[in-house]
Amino acid sequence: MPRGSSSKRERQYEHIKESARERGESERRAEEIAARTVNKERARSGESDTASRTSTQDISSGRRGGRRSGKGAQGPTYDQLYEEAKRRGVEGRSKMNKQQLSRSLGR
Repeated sequence: MPRGSSSKRERQYEHIKESARERGESERRAEEIAARTVNKERARSGESDTASRTSTQDISSGRRGGRRSGKGAQGPTYDQLYEEAKRRGVEGRSKMNKQQLSRSLGR
């Protein structure tokens, strides 16, 4: 976390990092996701010295995450499920259909 960040942002960083780890991300990738998200929120709320145009004018990271998470009417796509199963090392994934992949991932 950057020096001078608030305790709220510290908690937010830890929460995002822990969530990413629970989803199966590596420690390094989880830290990157958390840092980028918190930095964007700091920029959006005017807490940072510099901010890119996309940080301040784009949709919030919380909303974007919800849109990209694959939780729409049909849920995640087969390809998204397959890639997650591959990352987690699910046995027999190549012979599974979408519903079976989803079940094996605990969704």
